[in-house]
Parts: sequence; C-alpha cells; structure tokens
Amino acid sequence: MFSVSRLQSTSVGMVRNILRQNGLSLVLVALFSLCLMGQALTGHREYNHDREDHGEPSVGFGEYLRSAHFAEATFENWESEFFQMGFYVLLTVFLVQKGSAESRSLDGVEDVDEDPRRHRNDPNAPGPVRRGGLALKLYEHSLSLAFLALFTLSFALHAASSLELHNDALRNHGQPPVGVGAYLRSSQLWFESFQNWQSEFLAVVSIVVLSIFLRERGSPESKPVATPHGEHGS
Repeated sequence: MFSVSRLQSTSVGMVRNILRQNGLSLVLVALFSLCLMGQALTGHREYNHDREDHGEPSVGFGEYLRSAHFAEATFENWESEFFQMGFYVLLTVFLVQKGSAESRSLDGVEDVDEDPRRHRNDPNAPGPVRRGGLALKLYEHSLSLAFLALFTLSFALHAASSLELHNDALRNHGQPPVGVGAYLRSSQLWFESFQNWQSEFLAVVSIVVLSIFLRERGSPESKPVATPHGEHGS
C-alpha cells in the first residue's frame, strides 16, 4: 500500500512539474485548438448556408474539413503569422528601437551575439554546436529558416485552396477556370494575403512601441515597471 501511494504521489508530482515547466506552450496550444475548432464549426455552418442559397446540398463536418473553404481560411491566416514572425526575427538582428522591451540594446554586445564555436567542446551545447561546420551554420539561422519553410508551405496551400474556390465560383457563373499562373498574377490571392500581412505588422509595431511607455509586471515582454522609458531594460 505504501509503495502504491508513494508511486501515485510521485506521478502527481511529475505531472505538476511538467505543467509548471510547460504551462505557457500548453495553454497556447489549448487556446489555438479551441479557436481552430470554433472556426471549423462556424465555417461549416456558414459554408452550408452559402450552399443552400445556391440550391446545393449541405455537406457533413468531415467533408467540410477536407474542403477548399476550410483550407483557404486556415492557411491564409497561418501564412501571415509565419511571415510576420520570420520577418520580425530577422529585423531584430539588425534594427533597434530605443526604450523598447522587444529590442536589443543600442550599444554593446549581447549574449545572442556570442560566437557559438567557443562552446564546441561543451557537452551541454546542442548537437550542431558540437559538430560545427555546415550543421552549425544552418543551426545559427534555424529559427528564421523554419519560419521561412512554414510560410512557404502555408502560402502554397493557401494559393492552391484559394484557386480552387475561385474556379468553383467561375464555374457557377458559367465561366472557364483559370490556371495557376494566371491566378498568381490576379489581385484576388494578393488581396487575401496583404489584408492579413498588414494586420500582423500592425500588431508587431504595437508591442514594440507600446512597450517603451507601458508595463506589465511579471511579463518578460515588458521592461521592469520602474525602468525609465528611454532605457532598454530586460
């Protein structure tokens, strides 16, 4: 009995420790999942309403999840998020903003500037750092490369699903469908992209500028509350 109780106590402690150490990502994943499900449910209803207005039969939820309507709405937004984050990562390497909690310091060298080759013999360093060469060269820029890959994939899926929707609309109006090249030169795809891109950069510039003057005690995205506006802080 003692062993079972001790095992249960240990398991509960491990779960609590995992939740404590990964709380931010777990909550964000949960919020993402809830919002995606909300999008799917409301999108399914809206899609069927539109089909009924055109005298077409309704589709089931599973079929809707495989539709271009759901894919276009999803990847159009994912594309803009990855585009914004990748661009922001690169811009913060070269550009600064005086007083912003989101910016590196105006002067001096920071930890992120350190040459990782100095840690090649550190047993706790990531594998690419210990291996060096091309592996390290790629790893030095792996964050921006990952966002670039995610953006490219999302943009391709957005374009493909948007093209399918556009051609469906053309067929419904008795017009011939267009090819990929013609659609990439049209305004429809770029209108869908730019309307999301501009909002993402608005959000980024908002946190960069507002963090100069405003504070959130306890958040790493904010400077310490007592830090003067003109100081970088961390």
